[in-house]
Amino acid sequence: MASISTEPQLAPTAASHFKLYFLGGVLHVLERLAANLGSIEEVVEQFPFVTDYLDELQRIGDIEISSRASDPRWRAFVARWEATVGTHLPLRALREALQLDDRTLTLLMAIGLIEEDPRFAFPIEAAQPSGPSPRPTLGLLTAWWRDDDGVSGVRGAIRILIEHGLVHVVNPEAPRLQWMFQSPPAVWDALRGEPSITAMAGVTLTVARQLPSVEDLILPDVTRREVEALPSILRSRRAKAVIVRGPRHNGRHTIARAMAGALGLNALELTGSLRQPDDRWTSAGVLATLLHAMPIVALDLGLGETCELPPLKGYDGPIAIVAGRHGAITGEAAGAVTVHIPMPGPAERSDLWHRSLDAPASGAALEFGDRFRLTSGFIFRSSALARAQAALHGRSRIEPSDVRVASRALHADIERLAAYVPAAGGWECLGAAPDTLAELRSLELRCRHRERLRTRVGASLGPQLSSGVRALFAGPSGTGKTMAARLLASSLEMDLYRLDLASVVNKYLGETEKSLDQLFSRAEEVDVVLLIDEGDALLTGRTAVQNSNDRYANLETNYLLQRLESFEGLLVVTTNAVARIDTAFQRRMDVVVEFRMPGPHERWLIWQLHLPVAHGVESAWLQEAALRCELSGGQIRNAVLHASLAALERGRPVSTCDLQDAVHREYRKSGTVCPLPRATMARV
Repeated sequence: MASISTEPQLAPTAASHFKLYFLGGVLHVLERLAANLGSIEEVVEQFPFVTDYLDELQRIGDIEISSRASDPRWRAFVARWEATVGTHLPLRALREALQLDDRTLTLLMAIGLIEEDPRFAFPIEAAQPSGPSPRPTLGLLTAWWRDDDGVSGVRGAIRILIEHGLVHVVNPEAPRLQWMFQSPPAVWDALRGEPSITAMAGVTLTVARQLPSVEDLILPDVTRREVEALPSILRSRRAKAVIVRGPRHNGRHTIARAMAGALGLNALELTGSLRQPDDRWTSAGVLATLLHAMPIVALDLGLGETCELPPLKGYDGPIAIVAGRHGAITGEAAGAVTVHIPMPGPAERSDLWHRSLDAPASGAALEFGDRFRLTSGFIFRSSALARAQAALHGRSRIEPSDVRVASRALHADIERLAAYVPAAGGWECLGAAPDTLAELRSLELRCRHRERLRTRVGASLGPQLSSGVRALFAGPSGTGKTMAARLLASSLEMDLYRLDLASVVNKYLGETEKSLDQLFSRAEEVDVVLLIDEGDALLTGRTAVQNSNDRYANLETNYLLQRLESFEGLLVVTTNAVARIDTAFQRRMDVVVEFRMPGPHERWLIWQLHLPVAHGVESAWLQEAALRCELSGGQIRNAVLHASLAALERGRPVSTCDLQDAVHREYRKSGTVCPLPRATMARV
């Protein structure tokens, strides 16, 4: 046998390092085949393609196959070459992280032979002791790698490869000795030094040069200082993990990526459920090590939920966890430092609008930042849609109406649990008592200035205030509560969504709370007015626990109390049975507006608002009806609709006769007698 060259002949890259280890696996397999067939010449005669590998071994390491084992000499050559390379080598990093010996790495290369060269399927099939198979079985690997201590060493090495997700069993239902192994495509690519993830769902890799920098982030001053301090904390290992909490689409992932870039690492993002860990979580640790990346784990937890982050085997570096504001995280996150990313304030939103729009006017960016309370991600998405909306109407300048329509396209998650309610008009459209109207106008001001209010109160009160406003509209049915909610949304130029109880309430324990938490969280992120009509169905009072149903109902009520208190959006709850609502809910309402049955003046106003301009109803009869018929606004609305339908059928304006019949109809529906005497009733 000729001597092995001591001079490196390959470029100092991860691909070269992989080639050397792969050739080491080939060398081991060829020597075992030569031992089985009698000589290397027999191997070449049966499998001519191996000549390519023999030539490459000769060219790179000046080595020839002989009856004696060449592995130790080849490993020594690889070690000398490796010592000359100072950059990241995936296989070296993996070997050091898992404390792997050369036999284990050679086994890994042998298992992946056909991943690199399908022609190896032929000698492997011919050598299988338990039947033909294109991949090496446990029986073949055991026979080829057994040593003086028997098979315990090789089986232990294979077990390590399986536990860390470097290989998995292709046919676990087969007898043990017939198990075949495969390296996951993403892991094999990483072993080869290819910085890409193309074959594993829920895993995304971003290389360091494409990561954002911390300096480019738009953050409040306090949050910026915390984020800027994180890389040094992680680098010094004062904390191994960091949890970035906040609303979705609000820069959490961007901040985690920026931290990876500041540490000189790539970013390996993992999404999906951890309740049933799959190949992603099994291989995540070794993937991070191989790819020189920081794992970024995304979790979506609800209030009261707990998630245990499984250990990332084969990785000992920093970890970032992206989560919402709720839920507990244990496991690998124990002792993690936490950074809370708040919703951007008006100043940050204006900066984001400046950055997202093409050469925007300063006034437009300031106006949009002040009016639309959106997350940073939604601002960028809305800006693109708003430009398209403006172009649709032939305008180059974006108007607030364009942004409002564009942001409506982001409501898909809300629309699974709530229904969009069109809103138009102002408070002049509501025939309510003066004190009720005054309370509603005050509520509008509270909603409009909810962010600035904290800066206009005392130092002890300001921190207690959030951006959430919760209002309770209480009163009899038909007094205008739902209409007031629509007019509030219209006055604020915001969208209104009504909670769909059928899609939220679930018979299974905890599912109702999860759905409500999702709805509240999405409403906070896209800044809509959320309406819970007939809220007493959800906000019922707690009862003495006499059975399991009472216990679960009380748990649901307690959850709602907590979630309403932390809600940072606009919420309107209506009820005509305020006595059924738990008093704890009423205390958590910022504004309570009482709706009463309308008096004569309000009824007259409601008649005027609902009747068409060109009607033929006698003024005297209408005054008498407003004075004596104690109808609610809803009943007056129904009467006008019925009268208008009758007039439409006859092809003439609404007459006193039409309205008289409609009023009598409403009284019959309620089981009472119309108070107007027959003498004052209009004739047909």
